[in-house]
Amino acid sequence: MNLDQIFNAAQQAFLSYKNLSPRKKADFLDKTAEILEENRGAIVMMACRESNLPEGRINGELGRTTGQIKLFANLVREGSWVEATIDPAMPDRTPLPRADIRRMLRPLGPVVVFGASNFPLAFSTAGGDTISALAAGCPVIYKGHPAHPDTSKFVGSCISQALEKCGLPAGIFTHVEGGVKMGQDLVKHPQTKAVGFTGSYSAGKSLFNIASDRDQPIPVYAEMGSVNPIFTFPQRLKNELLPLAQNYVNSLTLGAGQFCTNPGLIFVPKALAEGFKNAVSQTITQVAPAPMLHEGIAESYYKALNELQLRSELNWVKVPDAQHLINASPSLAEISVQDWLKDDKFQEEVFGSFALMVIYDHADELTHVAKHLHGQLTITLWGDPSELQEQEDLISLLEEKCGRLLFTGVPTGVEVGFAMQHGGPFPATTDSRSTSVGAHAIKRFARPVAYQDMPVSLLLDELKDENPLGIMRLLNGKWTS
Repeated sequence: MNLDQIFNAAQQAFLSYKNLSPRKKADFLDKTAEILEENRGAIVMMACRESNLPEGRINGELGRTTGQIKLFANLVREGSWVEATIDPAMPDRTPLPRADIRRMLRPLGPVVVFGASNFPLAFSTAGGDTISALAAGCPVIYKGHPAHPDTSKFVGSCISQALEKCGLPAGIFTHVEGGVKMGQDLVKHPQTKAVGFTGSYSAGKSLFNIASDRDQPIPVYAEMGSVNPIFTFPQRLKNELLPLAQNYVNSLTLGAGQFCTNPGLIFVPKALAEGFKNAVSQTITQVAPAPMLHEGIAESYYKALNELQLRSELNWVKVPDAQHLINASPSLAEISVQDWLKDDKFQEEVFGSFALMVIYDHADELTHVAKHLHGQLTITLWGDPSELQEQEDLISLLEEKCGRLLFTGVPTGVEVGFAMQHGGPFPATTDSRSTSVGAHAIKRFARPVAYQDMPVSLLLDELKDENPLGIMRLLNGKWTS
């Protein structure tokens, strides 16, 4: 099929799918998860072969994938996510009567989703973008990632099987392949209502620009680059120097550094910088080089590091070893906070296990850092309670620069749940309100519609007086079921 045929089928399917009962929609999602589990062996084998990722990682990622599908199935089945709001008519109100007004979230229409290279399952064909769009009631046209084409097509066939078994139109999900032009044409197509993307800044910004330049602009929910800075404070660093260094290296080198929440930037007080640097250096040299997803990513990693090695402001603690080719060699450099503030180049993401340690003299300097910092997915603060109490102004500033603020642990490891926010101010994402992980992701692909004086026979179940679905609703300004 050509693109017009694909979108016509998606739009036709949308007319019925958007009004499908929550129970039937949830049953389809559960069936998708069931079929993926039934094919676990084949999926894991393909994904390992195409991504260079170990079997344990892929098995875990498939579990995460089916877990988030079930989360959205339960969310849809429960139903309150639609934010049903009812202001009943007040015909006797003076000086003017009030009409009956009922409002809820409704699906946008066909959504285009681009898969991620670093997560062949959880952020790809049946990943969070696809499943949250389907859960919202939107058909999905999914563009397979060239880094794992067989895995993508096979998982796509599992979604199509679930549609068939549930008696739903095939146009609800379509898998397509192609290069840059195909991606651009998908975003330009007049029947596309929204875009989900996970990948590089350059690709995400390009898609965003295309969508903005359309005659009818559409939202692009692009997750792009982030260096996920960690701010360390003297007392806690002094008390926990070795375990914090170990935790940092573990997070930095996890998956060869190919995580969107990889902590590539860390701020360390000068008085403890030498000790922390030595502890990190000793730990990082024990980490064996690990294969990256594919040769293109490895080449980009070493190219970025080669450019940084030309900068005189940097002191290299652990120099990258490009002899490993596709294997990522962890690397570490340090810079003064004064030099770091002078050039935004030092804020750019290096996709891989590279860390830049910024040395500061006094905590007051971190205020300038916070004002200068670009938007991030995460920011972490390592300080004891008394230190953090003294940093309320800094914390307030940093809150403006990220989607998730951590006070213990490391940013890698993104919980799939109801409270998670995986997104952040530009350039981390193109929409700081959005999230690609967790229950709130569904709201990216829905919009509010108000119905005024609608005949009772036409009302959706979510808005009927008797509340047949038993969902939480805002009635006359008060939450009730």
